[in-house]
Amino acid sequence: MMEQKKKNLDQINKIRKNTNTTRRVTVKKIENILYKSFKVLDKGFIRVIDYMGDDSSIVQAARVSYGKGTKKINQDKNLINYLLSHRHSTPFEMNEIKFHVKLPIFVARQWIRHRTANVNEYSARYSILESEFYIPNKKNMQAQSKSNNQGREQQLNDIESKEYLDIIKKNSKHAFSDYRELLNEDDSGKTIDKNKNGVARELARMILPLNAYTEWYWKIDLHNLMHFLSLRFDYHAQYEIRVYAEAMLDILKKWVPLTYEAFISHRLENISLSKHGIEFIKNLIHGKKNDKIKISKREEDELKKRFGII
Repeated sequence: MMEQKKKNLDQINKIRKNTNTTRRVTVKKIENILYKSFKVLDKGFIRVIDYMGDDSSIVQAARVSYGKGTKKINQDKNLINYLLSHRHSTPFEMNEIKFHVKLPIFVARQWIRHRTANVNEYSARYSILESEFYIPNKKNMQAQSKSNNQGREQQLNDIESKEYLDIIKKNSKHAFSDYRELLNEDDSGKTIDKNKNGVARELARMILPLNAYTEWYWKIDLHNLMHFLSLRFDYHAQYEIRVYAEAMLDILKKWVPLTYEAFISHRLENISLSKHGIEFIKNLIHGKKNDKIKISKREEDELKKRFGII
């Protein structure tokens, strides 16, 4: 396993030294990080494998023109802002990016809900998974939220955190030990017991824990990438997927800086109001009571947080 990992790294380093000429648009900051891995969580990573287009490609698609033409960068910036703020999607769908991601299986199961990407995952039916599993940091060991059924809150004390972390580590190591026993093969690939056949990989994988790491290639267009980021970089998202979104957001900034600025302004840091939410804010502005407004507690709390209302 270690030998194979070294071969993969050697191959990546060899690819990164290659240079190619092309007539298509390129982005220097992305070219500089192609195949470079960025660490996420304890053993995960994300790297850009390939991409197509830049900010000018979006403008070109919107204007159905060729080349950068005579338009100034401010005009391009204004157009991109207009397209995003008015929810035009097609010009952004012209740009694509492909990632290589290593992530825990339970994060992958959340991630795959975004069905607008092309995915090819490492096959544990064909290959053997390395004995790698995600162990949270002590600060991320929190209790179940009392107000959100799919969230966490309140830091656990050190004693309780250590107790639960020990359970996670023990369970993970035990599961991988059993996995190897079922395969009848140790971490170095040697047969454990020559008198046994072991079971097929497609069966042995059944007992692997959800915190085991998997890998995939994930290709997506820019429009759907921004939709993914708007949901997974949100503070409501689970920490373990949010950190991947954070790394991807930094890559987005390098790839399409004008679109990144518009995305922050019109998607990440904007707010969507319901009819009742608008009435709620109007009443606050005009000093009226909100006792008759039909607004959910969650929306009310969100509005108060966003507008700094006590």
